[in-house]
Amino acid sequence: MTSSDALLILGVLVLSFALRSTGSILLRKLGVLGFLATSFLIGWKVTDWLPMGFIFVSFWLFWPWYELITRVRKIAMPVEKTLRHKAAPHREFFPALEDLTGEIEGEGFAHLDDLGREWDEAQQFFRIFHKVDERTQAVICLVEQQNFAFYYLRLISRGTDGAIWTTWNYPFSLNLKLAPEWRTNRESGDKTFIQLLDSHREYLERMDISAAELRESDPEQLAEQLQAEQRAQIQHNLTAGILAKAPDGAIRYTWRGLLFIWCQFLRDFVRLN
Repeated sequence: MTSSDALLILGVLVLSFALRSTGSILLRKLGVLGFLATSFLIGWKVTDWLPMGFIFVSFWLFWPWYELITRVRKIAMPVEKTLRHKAAPHREFFPALEDLTGEIEGEGFAHLDDLGREWDEAQQFFRIFHKVDERTQAVICLVEQQNFAFYYLRLISRGTDGAIWTTWNYPFSLNLKLAPEWRTNRESGDKTFIQLLDSHREYLERMDISAAELRESDPEQLAEQLQAEQRAQIQHNLTAGILAKAPDGAIRYTWRGLLFIWCQFLRDFVRLN
């Protein structure tokens, strides 16, 4: 590899980082293509063999299988992930919690409870709110997985026909199939709660769902509703073959489930979000 080749690779890499830091969606997508181009150039120029460039690019598509086989395949999920009252995380760990709470309560939602569940691989915290006149719940969801944590917001309106109308800004591809009764309206992670609430209202209006068609929820039963929806979600994925119950009673991903997660990764990758 010549010095001009090294400068070319460095230049494409720096340009890719610059594009990814812009506010333009189109330029950020070009930045992802720039990373692919950098991988291709490294493989080609370092080995002086053109096919090696394509092999390097393919690593972007197939490296998730290492994580899927070595870690995800071994995850054992409990059959019943019971929701219980849970103390809020420390302010230093989740500094946005109080600001989000104030923003949600400012829109007329009442804070009902703080719930959580945990198992070997992860723990979750949910702060639940309810707005009676709109028959809608809001949830702040914090997920901790090993040394990684993230949060997202969810708005829920349940139809009298069993449909669950959800607007959320979950930041990653879903690792399970949604149950048939779920109707989702996904927003980007940079949206504020007020923007999500406006989007949820517009979503219901767009779907021609009036307040009269939404089920009145007993605030005392919301935790049980969330628990029942989780059970339905697990059962749907057991039926679909994404999950399987092991002889020890735990639930694990099948090979079909690992393929589903990989396809979710590819979908996001193709969209270049």
